[in-house]
Amino acid sequence: MKGTRTRFPGPSEVETPPRATGWQSMYPYYYLFSDDRKEYEERQFWYQDALHHPEPLYPFDTITCESWWVGLGQNNTRIFLVPPALGIDQRVLNGYLYITPIAVEDPEEVARRLDQFLKRAGYYYENWDTLYAQWKTKANETIRALEAVEIPELPHVEPEAVVTEARGLSSGYQILESFHQVVDNMYRMWQFHFEFLNLGYAAYLTFYQFCKKAFPDIPDQSIALMVAGIDVLLYRPDAELRRLAALAVDLGVADLLEASLPDGAIALLQESEAGRRWLADFEGVKHPWFYFSKGTGFYHHHRSWIDDLAAPLSGIREYARKLQKGERVERPLADLQKRRDEIADGYAALLPEGDDRKAFRDLLGLARTVFPYVEEHNFFVEHWHHTVFWNKVREFGAVMARAGFFDEADDIFYLHRFEVKSALYDMVTAWACGGVARGVRHWPPEVARRKQILQELQQWAPPPVLGQPPETIEEPFTVMLWGITSERVKGWLATDEDPEQAGQVTGFAGSPGVVEGYARRITSLDQIDEVLPGEILICPITTPSWAPVFGKIQAVVTDIGGIMSHAAIVCREYGLPAVVGTGFGTKRIATGQRVRVDGGTGVVTLIDA
Repeated sequence: MKGTRTRFPGPSEVETPPRATGWQSMYPYYYLFSDDRKEYEERQFWYQDALHHPEPLYPFDTITCESWWVGLGQNNTRIFLVPPALGIDQRVLNGYLYITPIAVEDPEEVARRLDQFLKRAGYYYENWDTLYAQWKTKANETIRALEAVEIPELPHVEPEAVVTEARGLSSGYQILESFHQVVDNMYRMWQFHFEFLNLGYAAYLTFYQFCKKAFPDIPDQSIALMVAGIDVLLYRPDAELRRLAALAVDLGVADLLEASLPDGAIALLQESEAGRRWLADFEGVKHPWFYFSKGTGFYHHHRSWIDDLAAPLSGIREYARKLQKGERVERPLADLQKRRDEIADGYAALLPEGDDRKAFRDLLGLARTVFPYVEEHNFFVEHWHHTVFWNKVREFGAVMARAGFFDEADDIFYLHRFEVKSALYDMVTAWACGGVARGVRHWPPEVARRKQILQELQQWAPPPVLGQPPETIEEPFTVMLWGITSERVKGWLATDEDPEQAGQVTGFAGSPGVVEGYARRITSLDQIDEVLPGEILICPITTPSWAPVFGKIQAVVTDIGGIMSHAAIVCREYGLPAVVGTGFGTKRIATGQRVRVDGGTGVVTLIDA
C-alpha cells in the first residue's frame, strides 16, 4: 500500500557534514535555527531556495538574500497588505538558504487586509505606467550613485590638498564612508525591487485563479500563453548579440569570431577597417547591456559578460553561424502574439457577454500590463546593479589584501559584511595611529578555514524541504516562482514511489509541445558550448544570459521553478516545450539519454534506461 507522511524532517534533525563543524560562525546569529525559536521553527514548512541560491552562501553574499528578506516581507506585510500572505522568513542550514512563507491564518484579519490591499494595490494598478516610469528613474539613479562611489587607498602620507583645501577628512574616513554607501545602496535597490514585484505576481495569480474557476479544465500553459509575446527589456542583451552577429556577417568579419575568445578574435578584428568598425559597435553596446550575469546574480562569483567577454562573443559567434547557414535567429514574436490572441479570444467567447467576459478581459489586460516589470526588473537589479556592486566590493578587498588582511581581493567574500566593517575599522585605526592591525594575523587563517568548510558544504546534498507543510499555500512568490503548491507538497509527502512512474520524471507543464531527442545535462553557462543542435537541455535552472542556447535546442527540463520561472517564460516565447520544477531532473537524466518531453502534461519519459 502506498503510504504517506504528514511532515518532513525538522531542522534540528539535520546533521552537520563531518568536516564542516563550525559553519555557523560564518553567519549572523539571527540567520540560524536555534533552540530559543524551536517551537516556531519546527512547525513551519521550510524549503531550500535553490531557485536563487542553489549553492552554499558565502558569508558576504548573504547581503542579497537578506535584502530581499526585508524587501519582500515589508511589501506583503506592512505596505500593500497582501490579504492571505505575510512575508517569507529565512534561515541558513549547513550554508544553504531555507525559506518559509508566513500565512495570515485568521479569516477576519484576511478580510481586514483585503480592504487595505484593494485600495493600495488599486492605486498602483491604475497608475502603473506612470509609476513604473518613475521606478526606472529611481533604479537608474541608484545604479549611478553606486558607480560613483570611490574607494580610496590609504596613502603613507595624505596629499597636501587635504591641508590646503581644509578638507578635514582623511582617506581612512572616506573608505569607511564608502563601504557604508555601497552596502546601503544594495539595501536601497532591493527596497525598490519589491515596490512592484509582489503586485505583478498578485495580478497574474488573480487572473490565473479566475481562469481556473471559469474554465476548470484549462491548462496552466494556456493561461500563461495569454500573457506571452510581450517584448521586454530583459531580452535586449540577447537582441544586441543577434544584431552584432548580423553586422559581422554583413561586414564579412564573422569568420574571425572562430578564433580563440576573446583575445584572439579581438586581435584579428583590429587588423581590418571592417573589423574595427564592428568592434566600435561592440564597445558601444557594453554599457549597460553587457552588465548581464552569467548566473542568477546572487553570488559574487556569478561574473557578468562585462567581466568575461568570451561569453557574449560566444553567443554572437553561434548566431553568426546560423545566419551564414540561412537560418533565422530572431524570436518568433509575431507568431506567438497571434497564438496568444487566438487563445484569449477563444476563451473569452466561452463566457456570456456581460460581467464575466468583462472581468476576464480586464484581468487579462492587467496581467499583460504588469508583465514587463515582472521580467524587466531583473536586468536593473540582479544583473546591472549586482555586477557593479560585486566589483565595488572587490575594490575594498584589493585594498585590504594590499594591507595584508587577505591573500587576494576575493577573500573579502568569506567575511560577512558586519565583519568587513570591523576589519576595515581595524585597518584604518592601525593606519591612522601607526600601530599594528590585528586582522593581518586574524583573517588569513580564518579565511582558509572557511574556504575548507564551504568546499565541504558544496558536496553536501541539502534536503529540499523541512518541517510541517501547511494546509494551503497561497503566497504569490511561492506558487508562481518556486512552483510550490499545496498539490505539489502532497506529492512530496508520498513515501512509496509508484513503480509505473519509475521511467518518468514529472514536473510542471511550463510550455506546451511534445518532442523526443537526446538529453544534454549542464549545470552552468560555461558548458553552453557543449550543447549540440537539436538536443534537449537538462539543467537546474536557466538564467537570462543563457538566451543564445534557446535557438539550438528542442526543449528544456529544469529541476527548479514554476509556471512563471525564467525557463518557462522563455520557452513559451521561443515556442519550445518545457517541463520545469522536476526536482531531480539533473539526477535522473544523463547526457546522451533519449527522452520524450511533454510540456503539456509536465511529464518527461525516459526512453533509454
